[in-house]
Amino acid sequence: MTNLRNPFTPTFGVVPPYLAGRHGALQSMKRAFENGVGDPSLSTILIGARGSGKTALLSSIGDEALQKGWIVVNTVASQGMLEDILERTIEAAGNTLELNPKSHVTGINLGELFGIEWTRDSSQNSNWRTRMNAILEKLAETDTGLLITVDELNPQIDEMIQLTSIYQLFIREGKKVGLVMAGLPKNTTDLMDNERVSFLRRSRQQYLGPIGNADIEVAFRKTLAITGKSIQDDVMQKAVEAIGGYPYMMQLVGFYAWEEAGDSKEISLGHLERGIKLAGAELRHSVLESTYRDLSKVDRLFLMSMLSEDAPATITTVAKRMGKGANYASTYKTRLMRLGVIGERSGGSFDFDLPYFREYLEEIEQDS
Repeated sequence: MTNLRNPFTPTFGVVPPYLAGRHGALQSMKRAFENGVGDPSLSTILIGARGSGKTALLSSIGDEALQKGWIVVNTVASQGMLEDILERTIEAAGNTLELNPKSHVTGINLGELFGIEWTRDSSQNSNWRTRMNAILEKLAETDTGLLITVDELNPQIDEMIQLTSIYQLFIREGKKVGLVMAGLPKNTTDLMDNERVSFLRRSRQQYLGPIGNADIEVAFRKTLAITGKSIQDDVMQKAVEAIGGYPYMMQLVGFYAWEEAGDSKEISLGHLERGIKLAGAELRHSVLESTYRDLSKVDRLFLMSMLSEDAPATITTVAKRMGKGANYASTYKTRLMRLGVIGERSGGSFDFDLPYFREYLEEIEQDS
């Protein structure tokens, strides 16, 4: 087996060497960090199903911000996230000073930042907004921006609501701060439905759907080339078909095909076919089964009622197969769309958006 490191990264949150199909999103964020206060992309929500590349894109956006001299704080939606953001902001400013004395935050005295921390610890009356304001005012002295990224958006976490509410005030006060969040469609919709943070409906909402085949092929070939491996055109096309525009599947197929190739300089058809089989098993375990477990009994009935359709389904045909009225079925259609399992097509029809989920359900139907 080759000693070179496998360049594909089917691991949660790890940014791949080549991020397929997200150039436009990264470019808009790059301009936002250059423009600063007032750019609408500084308030962005990345929305997509499991495995659509939300976390990797979130990390890449953070990298773009760092390159533009911003401080970046990454967190997940959980209890204690506000305190984590505060601590990480102080830490990030300190690390920037230590590692890059010529960066934008050179003018901030590290002792002063930690002085804010100690003052905060000793004060019983200082709330989170007040403490953050003290830090943001120091950052403003050198025109340094702060980007907060939140992964696994969860509207059930009260601190998630607090953060977005206070962020709106930061924006109104002209502070150089950005908030980019990532979440499943249902969680995102539920958050925006909360009247306390209704302003989020005006944020940039980036839907991460399937990636075009051309972008998949370019990224796949470039990733292989890192370790000197190549792939014939006909084999590449089979890889593209198996990937189906799904970022996570691209990393899985690439990872296992590369492993199967070993010391060979070329990914053969045999390497690829074995890689696809291993990738499919991993996808089933890590995405398809967990998605299925999260579905209600009626959700599953709705999806099973879609299986006999070769083309995108309609609410009339699905409702008839369910033995229910169209209004009843439409409720579950909306719910499943918010979960990122299905998506609308032309003429009001809809189909599976989660790759390989149709095939997974067909197996379950055959076994039942």
